[in-house]
Amino acid sequence: MTDVAPTLWDEILDFLVDVASPEQVIGFQASPALQARASELLERNRENTLTPAEQAELEEFSRMNHLVSMLKIRARKKLAFLQFN
Repeated sequence: MTDVAPTLWDEILDFLVDVASPEQVIGFQASPALQARASELLERNRENTLTPAEQAELEEFSRMNHLVSMLKIRARKKLAFLQFN
């Protein structure tokens, strides 16, 4: 079996999971204001009425959502490991 070198994503995710408790990471949610903004951008995207700046903002929301999802997956794995060891 070949060892795979950690990627930059792996190192960042591991660092962030180690800084906060797994429970804190799992419980994280964007503020209601940011959730409302994301919903507004998604609706405007469905209507094809986004400006280029709004399109970039929506893409950034998407990247950050992916990052948070990956963090939560790592946190759940870490929590499961800690519970069974």
